Amino acid sequence: MAKTFEKAVTGFNHNIKHKGKVFHVQTEDSGVSNPHIITHLFVGGNILATKKGSYADIVRSENLAELVREMMEEQHKEMLRNLINGVYDNVDRSAQSYQPGQLAPEAPKAPVAPLPPKPMPLTQVATAAQLPPEVVAARELAEQPRENNVGVETLFGEDLISEKSLDEVILSYLAGEGGN
Repeated sequence: MAKTFEKAVTGFNHNIKHKGKVFHVQTEDSGVSNPHIITHLFVGGNILATKKGSYADIVRSENLAELVREMMEEQHKEMLRNLINGVYDNVDRSAQSYQPGQLAPEAPKAPVAPLPPKPMPLTQVATAAQLPPEVVAARELAEQPRENNVGVETLFGEDLISEKSLDEVILSYLAGEGGN
């Protein structure tokens, strides 16, 4: 019986400068369970081109690892040759991309919006149509906010503070102990 490799063959990665930009070519094997060789051409982190080849027809070959390696090399070299020969020069590169070490230009700063008006005290009456849904939901809570020790209304009182770590609080909550 033919001996096959179980793991994927290690791939290739190359950076190449072409017409003032750095391109990255990456070729990888998906392994015998998914017998494909995939080569991507990247520019600025975006995939510019992809080639996918199959070796499903030779998975039973005795020297499969060597054959896959040769196929990977050829597919990788083909992508490099196509790049150098200008095959991808006219591909739409409208997606924003940056070269290694290049920072995005700063966007113009938007004018600062004025601060929103102070929230309405809970004692003031307002119609539900005037309030955001989260405020309406908060007002319908069975337990109303209390003033904490610094005079601020809150639903989160100091009675909830404990010496437990966050992990312990989460685990006790998940165990149905209510975080106590």
